[in-house]
Amino acid sequence: QVQLVESGGGLVRPGGSLTLSCSASGFDLQSRAIAWFRQAPGKEREGVSCISGPFGADYYADSVMGRFTISKDNAKNTVYLQMNNLKPDDTAVYYCATDLSPLCVSWGTRVFNSWGQGTRVTVSS
Repeated sequence: QVQLVESGGGLVRPGGSLTLSCSASGFDLQSRAIAWFRQAPGKEREGVSCISGPFGADYYADSVMGRFTISKDNAKNTVYLQMNNLKPDDTAVYYCATDLSPLCVSWGTRVFNSWGQGTRVTVSS
């Protein structure tokens, strides 16, 4: 059974950093892409980043390029999202998601079929 569990959210001041974790079970990280999404209050869900299964190729939304870094530890079956220089606009619930594809093709728009429960990130002074 595929399961994703996010952790690491919290309250941080503008300019601060947080690292989110997505712990995966029920499948091998090398066989599937993992994407991070976020949803702010009153806004639509937005793709943040994606990392491919076999090669770990990484992709980012323009809004986080240069500030966020996605990575993974295949031995721990965990994907990380390092978030630096956080801004109030980054405030949202962050989710990780996966499906059967090992690649990040159309990751920002395709429908993922397995989601975690989310972890809340609040950026405020």
